[in-house]
Amino acid sequence: MKKIEKVAIVGLGAVGASYMSKISERVNTDNLRAIAYGERALRIKKGVMVNGKKYFFPIVAPDEETGPADLLIFAVKFHQLARAITDAGNQIGNNTIIMSLLNGFTSEDAIENACGVRPIFSTAIDLDATRNGDSTVYTTLGTIQFGEVLNEKGNYSQNVTMVRDFFETAEVAYEIPGDMKRAIWKKFMINVGTNQTSAVLRCSYGALQRSPEARLVMRKAMDEAATVARCEGVALNEDDIEDAFFRVSRLSPEGLTSMAQDVDARRKTEVELFGATVIELGKVHGVPVPVNELLYSLITTIESSY
Repeated sequence: MKKIEKVAIVGLGAVGASYMSKISERVNTDNLRAIAYGERALRIKKGVMVNGKKYFFPIVAPDEETGPADLLIFAVKFHQLARAITDAGNQIGNNTIIMSLLNGFTSEDAIENACGVRPIFSTAIDLDATRNGDSTVYTTLGTIQFGEVLNEKGNYSQNVTMVRDFFETAEVAYEIPGDMKRAIWKKFMINVGTNQTSAVLRCSYGALQRSPEARLVMRKAMDEAATVARCEGVALNEDDIEDAFFRVSRLSPEGLTSMAQDVDARRKTEVELFGATVIELGKVHGVPVPVNELLYSLITTIESSY
């Protein structure tokens, strides 16, 4: 079976920089590519700082002919995906495996519709990376969950097997859930609660761990997300919500969710991906989602003040 050697990434924010730095410690950097141009390429060329260490990755411009990558990783925000797909076009060949570490559950469809290649499903969980300027810090790298829609242990697809072998070489923690659709929906539910609550309260994981009031908002937002998930045929339940609180309890108290970081930096958030999606599905299924409606209104109001 062919092995993954050449790896390309689009997006070196908190998530992308964290995982690319980890991969580069076990994989020859000559086989790594960061897709970038203009000012972003100039910043990457100066080095990417992760946990106080500077990493240098080869930079490839979108129009540069390098031959396709074996593995292409998207690690941008959802509203940046369309441009990222265009930028990564030259990295995609007949045998390129594509992974999307974006939040939500729609990026795989968007990539397939644009590229004609079906990504394997993936999501990063339990990562507490915080980006400050051009520097990223994390205490918990977390785990990448990936696979086809359904995965039978001992009978994985060739692409899943190749990624598994690569992650073992790179010493990246991974899980291959039996049901990836459920895994992605669960991550979505957690984001709906943690990201939106922290963005409105402008608080760290520490507040989400300690404050009963913050945890109540989280719980209600996640409960609404779990309700619409069940309407969509994904059986999320109270145990999943309790597991979400457990996962948050293990993250750095000083860390910030990605949406809290966006608000602090006065950037566009992913509220359309979280609250707006729950609201839309609530309307489709006739389910009331008042907490997500309120969080959506508050976050869009914060954005309008930039």
